[in-house]
Amino acid sequence: MTRLLLFLFVALTATAQPNVVWIIADDMSPDIAAYGAKGVKTPHLDRLAAEGRRYTRAYSTAPVCSSSRSAFILGCYQTTTGLHPHDAENPQPLPAPYVPLPTLLQKAGYFVTNAPAPDTIRSGKKITKGKTHYNFAHDAKTLFDGDDWRKRKQGQPFFAQFQVSEPHRPFPVPETFDEAALEAVELPPNYPDHPLTRRDWYAYQRSVEVVDARVGRIVQQLESEGVLENTIVMFFADHGRAMPWGKQWLSVEGLHVPLIMRGPGIGKNSVESRLVSLIDLAPSILALAGQKVPEWMEGRDVLGAVFPERDCLFAARDRCGDAMDRIRAVISEDAWLVRNLQPQLSRLNWSSYKEEQYPGMPLLRVLNAENKLDTFQASWLAPTRPEIEFFDLKTDPQGLHNVAADPAQKSRLEALRARLDDWIATTHDHGAVGDPATEPPLAQIQKDKRQTYQKVWQKRLQKPEPTDAERMAWWMKEYRLQP
Repeated sequence: MTRLLLFLFVALTATAQPNVVWIIADDMSPDIAAYGAKGVKTPHLDRLAAEGRRYTRAYSTAPVCSSSRSAFILGCYQTTTGLHPHDAENPQPLPAPYVPLPTLLQKAGYFVTNAPAPDTIRSGKKITKGKTHYNFAHDAKTLFDGDDWRKRKQGQPFFAQFQVSEPHRPFPVPETFDEAALEAVELPPNYPDHPLTRRDWYAYQRSVEVVDARVGRIVQQLESEGVLENTIVMFFADHGRAMPWGKQWLSVEGLHVPLIMRGPGIGKNSVESRLVSLIDLAPSILALAGQKVPEWMEGRDVLGAVFPERDCLFAARDRCGDAMDRIRAVISEDAWLVRNLQPQLSRLNWSSYKEEQYPGMPLLRVLNAENKLDTFQASWLAPTRPEIEFFDLKTDPQGLHNVAADPAQKSRLEALRARLDDWIATTHDHGAVGDPATEPPLAQIQKDKRQTYQKVWQKRLQKPEPTDAERMAWWMKEYRLQP
């Protein structure tokens, strides 16, 4: 019924195209009270969910921002367009026929903006530009009409993006830590229960609460201007949380994202539990605007009269900064298959970004060396990975226990692997040839980023290459666990 109401709303307002607002958080899993998360207070996001629809099976196409953002702004997989490596050093113009969603909406008469969430301050500085971080060359002055949707012509529909920089690392370290809340932090079993881990997750939760406050300001702006009730508001994150086994990994933690929609025709307090990808957002908005969805878009309209049910979604991870890798995944209703195309690499494959920003990285190595990880946790630090990992989401919804060797799973595993292999072939997965030829050699990227890493630790510890124990000690002081 709610989907039919939305379809009727769009049909009746075809000449008065609906406004659309995207609120995009950085690096956030569905750690919202409305999703059942404990230890966080998210009243504004909870309100959006109560007044709209909460999607429980929404996934990004990549576990890292530029690859994911390049996909959802185009409505197709980053591996199809050749935009798969994260943090392109030398981005090139988009080849035909690909056109970004903002440009398509401009052609449809929309006023298109991109801005940081109101009054965003990070590391003591006010953020004045909205994040794009696409892996293709673009001119923000032509891709967007400005940074304030309120400057549109009278009666003109608008598409406004608000970029929320939280909970991207570095997390601000709280002045005080609530001991009861620290004890209540629910750590996944593949993470060690250590005071530093708990404080890091506590800081992440507080950063999620900052996201919620920023969402509240955006909704208040829409309300004060009298447009909230005829605007489709979509809140989502570009990928999962920035923890050691989340961001950069094709895991539930790395790909599962919050997605909440509120607006005309969207039923209040409704829940959609079928599979949805972030690449579905662009075609859904075009359909709302009464525009034809280009044939090259691989996403589906999830707001039409008929929901596009599919039996699986796909995701990919390629080079992330200086960490070269190639991984593919297929997600079904009740199972998750990961194919590691470079199984000789460890999950501890060097990432200067993670080694700079994640206290969990040196902590894991130190605890492992001291035999303080349990067998399951230690297995995640193995020097190699299986080529195929298979997770039964019916019994293991967090996707942590690889049951690929279980004979009882053979038929399900083979069926999903066949789907994944077919997807790689039919979409002409660009990851097969690695980085585009326009990118600098990997060795140069790794050299440059290693130098940045060394400068960071030189400033922190007066040592460009500190040991894991030294870095862990620095983080212990940073989180006020040591004097």
